[in-house]
Amino acid sequence: MSRKTSSSRRGEAGFTMIEAVVALALVTIGLAAIGTLVATNSRGAWKLEQHAALVNAARVVVSTLPRAGEPMPGDLRGRVAGHRWQMRMTPFTDDVPVVPESRFVPQRVELRVQAPGGAIVSFETIRLQGRGGSR
Repeated sequence: MSRKTSSSRRGEAGFTMIEAVVALALVTIGLAAIGTLVATNSRGAWKLEQHAALVNAARVVVSTLPRAGEPMPGDLRGRVAGHRWQMRMTPFTDDVPVVPESRFVPQRVELRVQAPGGAIVSFETIRLQGRGGSR
């Protein structure tokens, strides 16, 4: 009787080889999914950090410009915090009637900032330029 009991226990004790392989496959799939998620999250965080640095560099450039209405050259460029930047001012000509007695003329201002890694952010706005100022 004891032999029969021990033989039936042998069949029930532990995992079969197929169960172990299936469990290992499930663990592998789970780890691969977690690895992919971590890699994607890292890339997203890096891109967000790069974008924040670009916007901050643009903010620094804009803060050093002359006040509205003061003369400003038509083409400016330089470097700030390792980022290259270029600002271009052109006449704003989108079907806006010219007011002859106005002291100001609208100018289109385009600012491009490029990160050391090559990412670019562009801003465009309209600025009132004094008529007596350059461009």
